[in-house]
Amino acid sequence: MSKEEVFQKKAFRISRESIVVNLFLSVCKLFAGLIANSDAMISDAVHSASDVFSTFIVMIGIKISGKEADKEHPYGHERLECVASVLLAITLAVVGVGIGYKAVLSMINGTYGDAPVPGILALVASIVSIAVKELMFRRTRRVAKEINSSALMADAWHHRSDALSSVGALIGIAGARLGARIMDPLASVIICVFILKAAWDIFADAVNKMVDHSCDEETEAAMREVILDTRGVEHIDELKTRVFGARCYVEAEIAAEPSLTLNDAHEIAEAVHDAIEDKFPNVKHCTIHVNPAD
Repeated sequence: MSKEEVFQKKAFRISRESIVVNLFLSVCKLFAGLIANSDAMISDAVHSASDVFSTFIVMIGIKISGKEADKEHPYGHERLECVASVLLAITLAVVGVGIGYKAVLSMINGTYGDAPVPGILALVASIVSIAVKELMFRRTRRVAKEINSSALMADAWHHRSDALSSVGALIGIAGARLGARIMDPLASVIICVFILKAAWDIFADAVNKMVDHSCDEETEAAMREVILDTRGVEHIDELKTRVFGARCYVEAEIAAEPSLTLNDAHEIAEAVHDAIEDKFPNVKHCTIHVNPAD
């Protein structure tokens, strides 16, 4: 099984788990919101339901981005994972604006005052949602870091935004039960803000990864150390890195003893190539050029 297939298997396993949990939570929160007369809880249920759709987008993006390079796409399809993240951000933004619009309209018209006081069931549902979504955030983020998946990391932050929106719902429901009726629609506005913030962060990260840029300074410094530790390398003439989606391309020019045979110089280049790809799993391709040392 290739590295890409292993990554896909892990991503799909946590994604399927997310879909099941979000379906269960959205149904429970919708039921609690309707029974306990809480607009904030219903808004939170809509947010959880959008998680199901977004996770499907993530799975499709990871599946397509894992396709092998072909004639039309010699560098592979990794950037399509970033496209999935952009679609996820747009979905989140639309959901957030819809929730916020309804809540603001309720406050302007004053209709929140006519609504019944939210029941205790909505309060319990929000507490359960906070605990479950925070757990899902931590689990999904761990896998996203392990396989270096931007789309899966975006989905992890979607879980966190859902947990934060449940915190807003909890505050709003508690406030409404204490007599401050406006707290329930106000909680929906807070949920809207959290959702839009998560959408922007996901969108900005995806766009950043779609534009060629180098790896961070710490990663390049670690690469230099690995190259210089390779037997036969005198010094580094040039090191260039390029982030491509969730993967990285490395181009390095190293200097070796001028009297070496072509075969010996090739072996040094191969050793550097293998060391880079072994120590940095997110490196998809590494090109090494050998120059004679001055």
